[in-house]
Amino acid sequence: MSDIVITADNLSKSYLVGHQCAQRERYTALRDVVAREARNFARKTVDFMRGRQIVQGDEIEQFWALQDVSFEVERGEVLGIIGRNGAGKSTLLKILSRITEPDRGHAILRGRVASLLEIGTGFHPELTGRENIFLNGAILGMRRAEIKSKFDEIVAFAEVDRFLDTPVKRYSTGMYVRLAFSIAAHLEPEILVVDEVLAVGDAEFQEKCLGKMHDVSVQSGRTVLFVSHNLGTINQLCGRSIWLDHGQVKMISSSSAVVSAYVQHGANQKAERCWSGADTPGDDIFKLRAVRICQPSGIVNSALDMAQPFEIEIVTEALKPVVDVAVSLRVLTAAGQTMIHTADIINSGIDRRQTGTRTLICRIPSHTFNVGTYHLSVGADVPNVRIVFSEDEVISWTIEPIGAKMGRYEPQAWRGMISPEYPHWSVADRPILVTKN
Repeated sequence: MSDIVITADNLSKSYLVGHQCAQRERYTALRDVVAREARNFARKTVDFMRGRQIVQGDEIEQFWALQDVSFEVERGEVLGIIGRNGAGKSTLLKILSRITEPDRGHAILRGRVASLLEIGTGFHPELTGRENIFLNGAILGMRRAEIKSKFDEIVAFAEVDRFLDTPVKRYSTGMYVRLAFSIAAHLEPEILVVDEVLAVGDAEFQEKCLGKMHDVSVQSGRTVLFVSHNLGTINQLCGRSIWLDHGQVKMISSSSAVVSAYVQHGANQKAERCWSGADTPGDDIFKLRAVRICQPSGIVNSALDMAQPFEIEIVTEALKPVVDVAVSLRVLTAAGQTMIHTADIINSGIDRRQTGTRTLICRIPSHTFNVGTYHLSVGADVPNVRIVFSEDEVISWTIEPIGAKMGRYEPQAWRGMISPEYPHWSVADRPILVTKN
């Protein structure tokens, strides 16, 4: 009989969300304002007297963050949880961590739980790193002797020995994450719950954390729940995954099957997409207008010839003079692996002080990709300041061996970031974004 350590049965959680009245006129008479505020005050007073949540707004909507979520997790299993922002992943972890209670259903956890959901969870900012290690251990129910036996390992893993006696409020974000994960992983909980917080750390530490979670599950037989938008990591670390969509379980299966279905579902199956209305990605300064795939024959529907080069075109529009927005693209396989990740060259000579549209082109040589389906994500940001937009899997296409001589040439799949200096591409053909107009 399998050893089940987590049982979730029809978990449901709702929140009340307030909205401003959609039909409110631009100019409102004083009597209307007084009447509206009087109604809101009366409603909030009744909610307060009855112990209900007080919500700001003229209209109240009940939003279900989770609806009838059920699953089981075995001891020693690493379970991945994926889904778009707002799908209910963090709400699920908070319920399993006993941070919030479900409205319906129940969850049974057999063992001690350590959660890493937000930066600095469980830390007291005025206490030093040393003191917070003992505080977190006490919260997990460990004796002082147990904490002391793991103390040196925690400090060595987190690499904060120089700042151990410094209040954690002076730690950088990366130091916070390193110490928090190290405590959670080394104090031997039976169940480790980790949210996307690890994305804040540097690449070396992320690899270190993934290795530790693998050791925790395989060698120590402990259970890990892992939420991440990095689908390659989910495939690498998790044997099984859950796909949440609008608060409901869309699919539970092997990670490879779930990731493939998730990417296929989220992608636009056409090789061109345009925006013009209120849903246009961007802000009041910079917007994304179109993304398309072109071959010498013109815009393609979805199938591309492996033996022919193609171009990825990204059309943007500057509504105001802008000098520091960089556009980037990422090509993913159906399994979620990153094949190309390249960015707009900011100092490319274009006069960005002008408004209007411009087209960026990423040229891909022939025989670059294997046969299969690929998806494109596009983003724009002001480097080290803010994200302007980030759109996942906006279009997709299929590579087919239409004109390729498969007997004489075996195409290769390039993984990770493509270096501009990689000898496979000439200077003219390397896949970087260049300005067309």
